[in-house]
Amino acid sequence: MKILVTGGAGFIGTHLVRELLKRGHEVVVVDNFTLGKEENVNCFRDNSNYKFYNLDIAKGNEFWEALKEKKFDIVYHLAANSDIQKGSKNPSVDYNDTFMTTVNTLELMRRIGCKKLFFSSTSAVYGEKQELLSENIGDLKPISYYGGAKLASESFIQSYSFMNDFSTVIFRFPNVIGPNLTHGVIYDFIRKLQNNPNELEILGNGTQTKPYIYVFDLIDAIVKFTLDIDMLQGVEIYNAGVESATSVTTIADIVCEELGYKDVKYHYTGGNVGWKGDVPKFQYDLTKIHNVGWTASKTSDEAVRETVRYIKEHLNESSYNGWW
Repeated sequence: MKILVTGGAGFIGTHLVRELLKRGHEVVVVDNFTLGKEENVNCFRDNSNYKFYNLDIAKGNEFWEALKEKKFDIVYHLAANSDIQKGSKNPSVDYNDTFMTTVNTLELMRRIGCKKLFFSSTSAVYGEKQELLSENIGDLKPISYYGGAKLASESFIQSYSFMNDFSTVIFRFPNVIGPNLTHGVIYDFIRKLQNNPNELEILGNGTQTKPYIYVFDLIDAIVKFTLDIDMLQGVEIYNAGVESATSVTTIADIVCEELGYKDVKYHYTGGNVGWKGDVPKFQYDLTKIHNVGWTASKTSDEAVRETVRYIKEHLNESSYNGWW
């Protein structure tokens, strides 16, 4: 198959590209290295099935012009600002990097006649709800710019899919972690401990509790639902996650334990969120995705521990030099 991956130099995108190339597909990656890294994709350069374009997808004309002669069997649209805390400081970040990248990707598909799409959405579209989050819950009220941009993207995808007979799979991701992580609570804790091994600042009160999915479990699900299972015309939405969840304080404990930091004093900034727009707790109803035959292999705590162990083993490598 001929495949386009937007955001393919990013954390999740890199792992997806590797799996697609492993399966023998021709893969075109578009990224502008806002969050993705050039070193993430350098390993693919010698693969004749791989081609890379350094483009800002938010600039539609440049994006469309570069790919107007291409034919793709499916597009995996991962390009977005996935750093919610960063986006909370500047609404234009999510407008451009999350919403406009989606609109321009959809328009490219319409222009070149591509009919299959995978879209990476998020739990943030649900907003701050107390109940188990089901795909069928209505009255979605995202509280972050990121969640709003993703929900708006889902709406455009619905309309483009209807008007152009697309077959679309949308995954609403929880917190995704694993090798080559670029931001998030684990990243922040390790960076802080490198600077001060005696005290760790924890945003909020530490009780924030969310499901964390290991990136290889997520890639397995993405491939299964787009390549191994026939995609039906229209839009299918799935919560892709794990049944368990991990608190921020538990993550701090795992980081300190695995990296050998002892007697660390935790300093909490207070409140039940780390920043405005952060959802303190949520849990998915995974009935729909489980009924199709997919379940994550690692629990949330296992995913956190495995991620920290990987980082510990690779801290001295060049890919982590920019962390500290």
